[in-house]
Amino acid sequence: MQVIVLLSSFCFALKPPVVVKKAFDQKFPEATKVKWGKENKTVWEADFFVKGIKMSSNFSENGTWVETEVPIKVSELPKAVADAINKKYSQWKIVEADRTETAKNGVIYEADLKLGKQQKGVAFKEDGTEVKEK
Repeated sequence: MQVIVLLSSFCFALKPPVVVKKAFDQKFPEATKVKWGKENKTVWEADFFVKGIKMSSNFSENGTWVETEVPIKVSELPKAVADAINKKYSQWKIVEADRTETAKNGVIYEADLKLGKQQKGVAFKEDGTEVKEK
């Protein structure tokens, strides 16, 4: 019985609270192909497109915008960010990058790093200053 419940929960998109949906619609009126999920127990995440660009955005349960993330090419990281990563994590390879606008830290650049089987996520301000997100 648990298997059926688990499988069925993945077959249906989650519906956010009305206040979250309303806040999202106000912030992203041009969004298309919106899919909702839970980032964690109290934060909703929408994956969507705006003018063909894939994005994701998080909102708290009360509709407060938390952040919006847009994937970018590793080559699009600001020079100061790439330099800071290469200096501090010289053995690691940057495998993915995002430009993230956050309510807490403004615009930051996030990078997923890999060293052998190890993986790590890091975040930096445009000037190369590392940001502790949590």
